[in-house]
Amino acid sequence: MNDKTVVLNAGLVNYDGNIDYSKIASEVVIYDETPEDKILERVNGFTIVITKEMKVAGNTIRKFPDSVKMICEAGTGYNNIDLDAVHEKGIMLCNIPAYSSERVAHTAILFILNLASSMQKQIRMLSEGNHNNFRKHLMVDHVELNGKTLGVIGYGNIAKKVIKVAQALEMKILVSTRTPRADMENIHFTTKEEVFAQSDFISLNCPLNESTRHMINKETLAMMKPTAYLINTARGALVDEKALIDALQNHVIAGAGLDVQEIEPLDDASPLYTMDNVIITPHMGWRGLETRKRLISLIQDNISAFSKGQPINRVD
Repeated sequence: MNDKTVVLNAGLVNYDGNIDYSKIASEVVIYDETPEDKILERVNGFTIVITKEMKVAGNTIRKFPDSVKMICEAGTGYNNIDLDAVHEKGIMLCNIPAYSSERVAHTAILFILNLASSMQKQIRMLSEGNHNNFRKHLMVDHVELNGKTLGVIGYGNIAKKVIKVAQALEMKILVSTRTPRADMENIHFTTKEEVFAQSDFISLNCPLNESTRHMINKETLAMMKPTAYLINTARGALVDEKALIDALQNHVIAGAGLDVQEIEPLDDASPLYTMDNVIITPHMGWRGLETRKRLISLIQDNISAFSKGQPINRVD
């Protein structure tokens, strides 16, 4: 079985020591992290290369040894891998779709519920010893979600899970997707412009590519309601972070829930950390223990299928 596998940055998934990569193939070498100048040395002699959200530049892939036949991105998005270089080298590229759909969708819903209740502000008030919420009239906004409009950009696995829960909360649904679709029960497919203009909450659930990079910018933020909230659990660079900060500070929109940032980790000086109208988390949507164990199992399935000459989840 020609499945000799190297994992270049296992530490991103196995940060707590609870994940076992050793059984994904018959022979596995595992590195917690790999600096760029060590990539070529470490892939030499291996058939399969596993990465997780690790940038592998085209000029590096073009120097890969002929032994490398497949790269597996241990996640859904593969914008970190240079597709042109993969094509040129004749290397197969696969990903792991849908392994975290429920957990990421629940993160988006978590943001929506918390923002609707001004939970960030309430927690900060308590941490400061401010009990006005209890001793006076409620000092923060608290609104119902039923009847509110959720706009969703994208219509993949995660988006569908977000929509399913939002419908249970009796929200109205608008969707913008690159593939034209007919409306279905309680879902109206429409333009990005209508989603931006009509939604009370906007959830980004699309891949990052040249056409979607900075799709949230000064112009699109200006289209949104001043009472609207932006939710991003997809990729940080979908949002022009500077434009978002300006919009939040100037009340162009009401707030944001961000599980991803344009540059990760987010700079310590970012005002996003301290805004009452922002909930920010460290790209945690996929990091639940059960989710990460499922990821490893699906990586093993990809490798097994490749070894049998019946590759699955190809994206090249």
